[in-house]
Amino acid sequence: MTTKIIMDTDPGIDDAAALTMAINDPELDLKLITTVAGNVTVDKTTANALKIVNFFGKNDQIPVAGGAVAPLIKPFEDAARIHGESGMPGYDFGDDFGQPLAKTAVEALRDAIMAEDEVTLVPTGSYTNIALLFSQYPEVKSHIKQIVAMGGSISGGNMTSAAEFNVFTDPDAAKIMYNAGVPIVMVGLDVTLKALLTPASQEKLLEMGEAGKMLHDLVTHYNDGDDQDGHPMHDVNTIFYLLHPEAFTTKEMWIDVVTDGPAIGATVGDVRGAYHDGKVNAKVCVDIDAAAFNKWFLEEVAAMNK
Repeated sequence: MTTKIIMDTDPGIDDAAALTMAINDPELDLKLITTVAGNVTVDKTTANALKIVNFFGKNDQIPVAGGAVAPLIKPFEDAARIHGESGMPGYDFGDDFGQPLAKTAVEALRDAIMAEDEVTLVPTGSYTNIALLFSQYPEVKSHIKQIVAMGGSISGGNMTSAAEFNVFTDPDAAKIMYNAGVPIVMVGLDVTLKALLTPASQEKLLEMGEAGKMLHDLVTHYNDGDDQDGHPMHDVNTIFYLLHPEAFTTKEMWIDVVTDGPAIGATVGDVRGAYHDGKVNAKVCVDIDAAAFNKWFLEEVAAMNK
């Protein structure tokens, strides 16, 4: 039985790799891709999502809808310094890659979720679209099995010492999502900075057809991590979790999101269960089998017919 998923994303190099896995793994049924401003502006993230879908010949099967152009309140700050001005440099996808849906991401999310009984949301960018969805159409919550979200950290950030990029980009949206009452798995820096795609794994991609070459060319233009230890494929960890949760160590706790001040964007875990009457709102990934991640990544690409 396949797992029905919807990805809300901001490609971005690691988002592109996550989309690649989600599109091709037979255990996943990707119903919809929605895009948001994050790593680059939303016009670029939408084009990049379409490029990946078109690359695998799935334009008629997997719709793409463009979403929020800016965070709810906080000024927009992209990550072009990490992902390049286009968001996906290094590979030529051509100019003919299709068009997004006429409807907005929020409308597309509502329609797709209400058409399913149990769907898993996989946000790998800022959570602006998710927050708008829950605010405008709260009835969708009962149709969502869980949210497996890349973002946050309980051990330190990459935008400040406290805040991870996706949450920092739109902390007000993150707060709405974490307080929505929908089961959440937090796949944050606590694990994604451990699951580096090693240089050896990157070179093996070149032996794996055009899909491998595409991923290799993107990853080698990725300014996160280094050429000695490898690159953190943050967003891909959401797909790895969905398929292999046994590779992760998790802890349940309540996550609060800081929405102002110098710690804006921080995700604060009530690790003692002392401040929310013992209640929890997230399953937080705190450790990962990094060797298993590299092995799985290469196996996924090797199985692609591209």
